[in-house]
Formats: sequence, structure tokens, C-alpha cells
Amino acid sequence: MKNILLLISGLLLFTSCSLSDDSPTPENPDNETMYFPPNDANAWETKTPASLNWNEAAIQPLLDYLQTKHSRSFIILVNGRIVMEEYFNGHTATTPWYWASAGKTLTSTLTGIAQEEGLLNINNKISDYIGTGWTSAPLDKENLITCKHLLTMTSGLNDEGGDSVAPEDLQYLADAGSRWAYDNVYVKLQDVIAAASGQTWSDYFNNRLRDKIGMSGSWINSGEDLSVYWSTTRSMARFGLLALNNGNWNGTQIVNSQYLNAATTTSQQINKSYGYLWWINGEESYHLPQSQLQFNGSLVPNGANDMYMALGKNDQKIYVIPSRKMVVIRMGDAADEENWALSGFDNELWGKINAVIN
Repeated sequence: MKNILLLISGLLLFTSCSLSDDSPTPENPDNETMYFPPNDANAWETKTPASLNWNEAAIQPLLDYLQTKHSRSFIILVNGRIVMEEYFNGHTATTPWYWASAGKTLTSTLTGIAQEEGLLNINNKISDYIGTGWTSAPLDKENLITCKHLLTMTSGLNDEGGDSVAPEDLQYLADAGSRWAYDNVYVKLQDVIAAASGQTWSDYFNNRLRDKIGMSGSWINSGEDLSVYWSTTRSMARFGLLALNNGNWNGTQIVNSQYLNAATTTSQQINKSYGYLWWINGEESYHLPQSQLQFNGSLVPNGANDMYMALGKNDQKIYVIPSRKMVVIRMGDAADEENWALSGFDNELWGKINAVIN
């Protein structure tokens, strides 16, 4: 009996001490439900860095670095909730900015949606949808090029023609699938989707993706052959959140999860760090835009090995890190000098982020 009383007394003392302890207990993101902001409102749930036990002393150095590097906006989501949201250099939450090549992932996503609807098959040749003569390659070589080759940057077409995707500038260089080269020919997928759906590219995009996840923004012509997506930073974050959740938005499957998994993993063996217009971290080697050289190691050594990325000219960034249930967005001017998607800024930035989150 004495032992039982001692045990009860000890339990009461432990409970009393626990209740009187005012120190916050760090939250475990693995135990938290995923949050999706409403499509028809500006509301967005937040959480504090302290609640995640982040190093708050490292936050101001991160923000100072972002401002020094010509950033305009920066967001970190964990489980869909905003943990950090900052704007710089006169930019605001309602100011649109261009995605540049980070928007390639929008085209990739719409291609998956169109395939799921039975409008196209990524293994079919481009000419099945928009006819022959869309390149200046010999017909037998042009007919080797499938939608998947455009998704993976392996069309074999000459990548030195600048932004133009006019037939005279799409010249045969190698058989499709035998050469990786970062180029704008992927935009022909937008023509494929428009032809297959019987809608304009913008209308199909708005109906199937933008409006379904509450994004704002629009495609703005930047030349004869190209259009670039402009939106707010939060709209970019919404798209990153969709990717984090395997194409599911608050219970509605927007894009097939198997397709999205294929899009965000190695798609071919030439550039192992490239999926379907997404960049992949943690692989053994990579190629850089405008180069045929292979480099050993991971794209962003300071980044998580499971991270995949939408990367645009002058350091427009969407980083998705499934292991941390995290999305990171950066928009702005070039951090250092003009670039084609990848730059040393990625690794430097993740060094600063790691000081906060680890």
C-alpha cells in the first residue's frame, strides 16, 4: 500500500511540474495535418519559427542576405502554413513578378493533366497533334520527337537558335533521346495541348490548374514565340504546395500522382538531375543549361537530397522538400549576374536557410 501511495504521489508531482512549465514544446510537422489556403480568400494560416524550434538568431542574417542579393519576395511553407513571408525593395504581396523558366513546370503539369484526360499521350510524336513541318529537320527525324522528348529536353534539335521556336530555327542536330540540351522548344507542348483540347493554352491552363488551386496570374507574351507566367509570390507558393502534395489539392486530385512522381525524378540517363521540366537534387551528376559537360555530384549540395526544383532565369525559385513537408519560394532580380536557371545562389541560399531550420 505504501508503494502505491508513493507512486501516486510521484505521478501527481510530475503532472504538476508539467503543467507549470511555460516553455513551448516544439511542434512535429509529421504529426500535423496539411493545410490548404482557401481558393476564394486571401487568408492563409501561419505558424512561428519558434513553434518548429528553428534558430531564430539566424533569421535576420538570412533576410539580410536575401535583400543584398536583390530578392523581391521569399516564402517558406511547412505543411502548407506560412512560417516566413518577406518582401523587399518595394515589392508587395499583391505585386506580380515573372516566373521565367520556373514556369516550365506549369507546362509539365498541364501536359500530365491533358494525358490523364485522354487528350494526349506523352509517348506519341509531336506531329500527331500539330502536324509535320514544325521543325526544319528531315521528316523521319522530326517524327522521332515525342512529347516526352520535349518534357525531358532531349529533342535532339539545335539549342543555339535563341528563344525562337520557328521551324527554321528548330534544326536537326541529333536523334531524339540521344542528347540533352536546355532549350525553349518545350513550348511546343503548349501548342500540342491547345490543339488536343480545342482550347487556347491560357484557357485550358486557367480552367484545369490556375482556378482550381486559387492562383492568380496570367501568361504574358515576351516575344513572337514565347509567353511567360506572371503572378504573385503566394500564387507561386500555391503551385509548390500542389507539387508537395503529389498533385492533390485539399482532397481533389488535380494532376495524376504517378505522372508527377515521374516528373520529379530522373527522366533519362544523360542528365540525371532533370525530370519533366523539373530539376532534381541529390543525384550523382548533372548538366548545366547551355552546356554539354557533365558534372559530378548533387546540384545543390546544401539542399536536401529529396528536393526538386522549378528554376527560372535570374533566380526565380520553387524548392519542394518532401522530407520536411516544406516549400520555399524566392522571386526577384538576379542574385549576382544573369543566369539561365541554376546559379551559385542556390547553394549559398540553402546554407543560410539551413542555419535557420536545422
